[in-house]
Amino acid sequence: MSSPRIAVIGIGNVLTGDDAVGPHVVRVFEARYAVPHDVQVMDAGTPGYDLTAFIAGLEALVLVDAVKAKAPPGTLRVYDKEELLKKAPLLAMSPHEPGVREALMNAEFMGVSPRIVKLVGVVPASVATGIGLSAEVRAAIPAAVAQVAKELGAVGVVVTERVPPVEPDLWWEKPRS
Repeated sequence: MSSPRIAVIGIGNVLTGDDAVGPHVVRVFEARYAVPHDVQVMDAGTPGYDLTAFIAGLEALVLVDAVKAKAPPGTLRVYDKEELLKKAPLLAMSPHEPGVREALMNAEFMGVSPRIVKLVGVVPASVATGIGLSAEVRAAIPAAVAQVAKELGAVGVVVTERVPPVEPDLWWEKPRS
């Protein structure tokens, strides 16, 4: 199998409320759409600097994550690579850092950064410890999934709707038996 040239990567901790939006969106996307073999769709959890290894050498990257923005919970924001890189890196102060910006800067420094990067972000209501999305973020999932498909289309990827869609593997939301 050849290396992927494009990736869709969901980022977030499924144990901290709306921070699970990245993993949730990519798993719903994967359940509803098929993509060509050179496109990788993955839930990366909280990779920190390890994100650099996932994105090195890609032509294009679509990330999905919770984003801090002055907007109501559930609001969708889309950022491009330039917007992500224009701010200074942060000092790591939590298990979720270093984050996307720092990994992209690392990839840029190494000369392996994807040419096209889009971040599909959803403003969280709560990232407190606990399983499950808020009602506002859960309501934003279809729009975020559609935005991922749109971003892939913008780089020439044909996504095919699964008929019928399969059940997304949201293992963290299933009751224990």
